Amino acid sequence: MPHLFSKLTVSTKRIFLIDGIGALLTAFLLLAILRTFNEYFGMPLNALDFLSVIALIFSVYSFCCFFLIKNNWRLFLQVIIIANLLYCFLTAGLVIFYYPQLTILAVIYFLLEIVVVFCLVFFEINVLIENPRNIKSGNE
Repeated sequence: MPHLFSKLTVSTKRIFLIDGIGALLTAFLLLAILRTFNEYFGMPLNALDFLSVIALIFSVYSFCCFFLIKNNWRLFLQVIIIANLLYCFLTAGLVIFYYPQLTILAVIYFLLEIVVVFCLVFFEINVLIENPRNIKSGNE
């Protein structure tokens, strides 16, 4: 595990790339899988659309940070940390609200998604802690 942290902290920009890819994957799964096979999940389509739009926005934000941010990356990382946490709470709230109509497959999917995003937030916080404030975010 410490080796994984050192790999992530070598380049602060890498965490934005990981976050962007993860958000894009989430949007794809919500739109292409859960929406298409909704009878196996039960989450209302408007809720899936809402979550997928949020994931796409997070993806664009993270990719823009990866490609454009040179300095002051800490503020941008803090923004995505807070956004990811809010996404987890929103997802959990939707699971609780729609629980009676969700299938066990949907509950498992959304709980796994929440766990994965919380793990990502854990890594992002470690990147903040492990990197001094005044280094650049380039591909060191």
